[in-house]
Amino acid sequence: MKNQKSDSKMSRRSFLSTSLTAAAGLTIVPSFAVSGLGHKAPSDKLNIAGVGVGGMGRSNLNNMKSENIVALCDVDYKYAKDTFNDFPDAKRYRDYRKMLDEMESQIDAVMIATPDHTHALIASDAMKRGMHVYVQKPLTHSVYEARYLAQVANETGVVTQMGNQGNSSNDIKEFSELFWDNAIGPVKEVHTWTNRPIWPQGLERPEKEQEVPDTLSWNLFLGPAPKRPYNKAYHPWNWRGWWDFGTGALGDMGCHIVDPAFKALKLGYPYAFEASSTTVNTESPPNAEKVTYWFPKRKSLKKVSLPEVKLTWYDGGLMPERPKELEAGEMMGDSGGGTLLVGERGKLICGTYGQNPKLLPKALNENYTRPEKSLRRVKNAMDGGHEQDWIRAIKESPDNRTMPSSNFNYAGPLTETVVMGNLGVRLQQLNRTLKWDSKNMKITNIGENEKISVVTSQGFEVVNGDPKFNTQHTKINASEAAKRYVKHEYRNGWELK
Repeated sequence: MKNQKSDSKMSRRSFLSTSLTAAAGLTIVPSFAVSGLGHKAPSDKLNIAGVGVGGMGRSNLNNMKSENIVALCDVDYKYAKDTFNDFPDAKRYRDYRKMLDEMESQIDAVMIATPDHTHALIASDAMKRGMHVYVQKPLTHSVYEARYLAQVANETGVVTQMGNQGNSSNDIKEFSELFWDNAIGPVKEVHTWTNRPIWPQGLERPEKEQEVPDTLSWNLFLGPAPKRPYNKAYHPWNWRGWWDFGTGALGDMGCHIVDPAFKALKLGYPYAFEASSTTVNTESPPNAEKVTYWFPKRKSLKKVSLPEVKLTWYDGGLMPERPKELEAGEMMGDSGGGTLLVGERGKLICGTYGQNPKLLPKALNENYTRPEKSLRRVKNAMDGGHEQDWIRAIKESPDNRTMPSSNFNYAGPLTETVVMGNLGVRLQQLNRTLKWDSKNMKITNIGENEKISVVTSQGFEVVNGDPKFNTQHTKINASEAAKRYVKHEYRNGWELK
């Protein structure tokens, strides 16, 4: 049974404050605006709705099938067909807004696995209705949206979880515990890398307009993004390689791969960042990039200090220098990527999702006495446990609830850091390290009138045996662009509320 009654819908929504925080301009939901967020006995089942159920959402929902899956929403009924078959009794929708309006009194929680650009709108709407939310990584498409969702989650008191399942795993917890035990000493250098992208990137906007399939609502897919003609290059799945819909390789995997370092080193917000890449254009992330962040000194832990640290991200085949402690033929991390902490007296490495943490050199790993477990463990974290831990927390009393590990107070700052790297990529022609004011979510060293030249298209042909290039550019105001990248403009009728 839904905790929030339908007759309170208007009162809850009407109480949304228009006040702004002095620094960030975030809408605050008063603590009294959402009431009745009680708990269910563990034997009671939640009523869960899914939005974006044709891809990763199907896996998430199947990991939640211990509960009642009461509604399914997807803009493409063909892509969502298998999930519809998994849950034949669930009511079907194309527009999440209609689903939330019609079923508000029946829905306890919402799973969101849409393209990145619609995460924030759906999650915010659901939370303000008193619904708990599970949102696929990256939490949001922009820096501001991540800060905003964390604020709304705190004000509404709902249970939240981002879909970076490695955050619940035993491995990432062992990784943190080893570092906190001072196994490698203080860390000033971190390297993170992925094998992504595994979808097309560095693309120009398709010139050909194609007929929209009967099963797809293209306008609903676009949502807050600017209008553009349909082309199969955007959907399904390949939306990750377009700035308007996705966040590229960094956004796709950063919340998995940066996570171990972010958690263990308690990184918080960086104070500067920069990037370099293959050609970046107005439409699509580059094929390969390197992004560097600088984090300030943090308060020392019981056994180890936390000095300033430099963290570097690599994708598209780029890799950090191979640690000399690895044996010949031994893989760095795993086939999907990895994380490497460089300490004063040793190194700590793991694979994607924080898997298989290992101390370097080998002798240190073999002889080091593992510390006692200090972090709560989640059973079968990588095989449904991450979703089930969210469900567990929802059913607990708010008075003594243990939040899931990737709740938005953690996932928000992590996502801010990850997607911030895309600002560095898109503004790299400024040829400087960008200084970041985390309180105000603003780059502070861009002049108001500075312009950069950005590629719009790249033509190439061979004429009489000689290469002929025809690269087109457009000039944009860098300061205004940075503001838009931090805090999006939304299509009319799709604003973040």
